[in-house]
Amino acid sequence: MPTCPDDMATAASLFETPATRTAVISEDFADLARIYEPDVYLCLVRRPPVPAIERFVGELLNEGKQIELSQALPFEHFDFSSLLPEYRGLEGHDAWWRDIARLTAAFCDLFETGSVGLRLRTLNQAMCPRFHVDFVPCRLVCTYGGRGTEWLADGEVDRTKLGLAGSKGLSDEESGLILGGVRAMPAHAVALMKGATWGGLDYPGAVHRSPKPTPEQPRRLLLTLDLLL
Repeated sequence: MPTCPDDMATAASLFETPATRTAVISEDFADLARIYEPDVYLCLVRRPPVPAIERFVGELLNEGKQIELSQALPFEHFDFSSLLPEYRGLEGHDAWWRDIARLTAAFCDLFETGSVGLRLRTLNQAMCPRFHVDFVPCRLVCTYGGRGTEWLADGEVDRTKLGLAGSKGLSDEESGLILGGVRAMPAHAVALMKGATWGGLDYPGAVHRSPKPTPEQPRRLLLTLDLLL
């Protein structure tokens, strides 16, 4: 499955893309379907944490074990209870994997696909520390514990400064890429982000990056779902 690019998708074409685009921020899960609207590049649905899932993920992160799972799976024939079998029986495991199954079902239904690329991993450092656009049509992101993915509003980013070439080696904060504030997805929220290949190549997808860990939140548990090309 694709990982975050560096110099991929650093220049955005505005072909068939509205001049003004918006991010949908909601508490209604049905609003994820608005990702199909031409002027929407990101849909973020806030969800209150489920106490059992929150406790389960907290214990998992405190344990310190590294988790890295990446696989293409057929939704109809995949046993989601097999995720992290070493934690089966721990309070909250059932609620957690059932939530992933629901998100995967919604993702597959929304994009009319029977298979999906699932990635699940714990992180104690920023996986993609620089702002970038994913080289995928669309990606679902959910941080179950720890700091959430950071992103920039469409009108508050200078896309010519994306990537090492555009930034001339400077950090995101120094290069002039960030024209406004850096936003963060809350834990347990579900986001759909259009990528560089939405509807074809050179789509100006959602600009985002992994957050830096803090002493208070040194680790995170991240789920991503990708459309398979």
